[in-house]
Amino acid sequence: MKNWFTVEQIDRGTFAISEYSHWEETHCYLLLGRSSALLIDTGLGVENIRREVDALTSLPVIAVTTHVHWDHIGGHGYFDSIAVFKDEREWLDGGFPLPLAAVKAGLTKEPHDFPPSFDPEKYTVFQGKPNIVFDDRHTFDLGGRFVTAVHTPGHSPGHCCFYEKDRGYLYTGDLIYKGCLYAFYPTTDPLLFASSVKKVSRLDIKRLLPGHHEINIPVSTVNEVNRAFDGLQKTGRLRQGEGIFDFGPFQIQI
Repeated sequence: MKNWFTVEQIDRGTFAISEYSHWEETHCYLLLGRSSALLIDTGLGVENIRREVDALTSLPVIAVTTHVHWDHIGGHGYFDSIAVFKDEREWLDGGFPLPLAAVKAGLTKEPHDFPPSFDPEKYTVFQGKPNIVFDDRHTFDLGGRFVTAVHTPGHSPGHCCFYEKDRGYLYTGDLIYKGCLYAFYPTTDPLLFASSVKKVSRLDIKRLLPGHHEINIPVSTVNEVNRAFDGLQKTGRLRQGEGIFDFGPFQIQI
């Protein structure tokens, strides 16, 4: 069987580690500084992402979480240093808000050629104590490389994007990508989602690095999503239960 992960080099010190064999098509990002590395999300937990990371760097690694959903924290257990936004600390430490049966249903909702070593019946959601709890605008210094957390709630209460001002990179998690943007769960908030998109639209962005699906998406996607949310809000439809709205490259489900 082919490798579960696909590794793509973004630039000399930045790598995407992706799970294209799964319908979620998750992306994790490894950022290398001079003294340490940052891994933004750890994916599904179907395979050992640490092996991929160790093949790319010998630096000490911090696994930082865009948000505590099962498809973004699956490989956290392979790392000693875990960072999470303060509002979702309890979700990571024993308070995950979704039943395991629902998680397994999401994991297996489409047929997949899982690795032979993986048994979906034994799948569990990572739960553990983070050793770094951060707030909005916290900056990770990797040694000459600075990555700032931008609190962008809506998809979840503690959702964060990560911004590299020097490179103009915005790692968007589940805030911006090509596909269906979800704001219909009980723990989501469409109004906060819209505000968060507006917040990141003010940043000087040269490249978007999304959490799912197509990895090369135009920077203009931010403004397109922003206009879509503005339109829904102006027509009084930015509230849960309104359904799915199709805007071509992306959809919004509320």
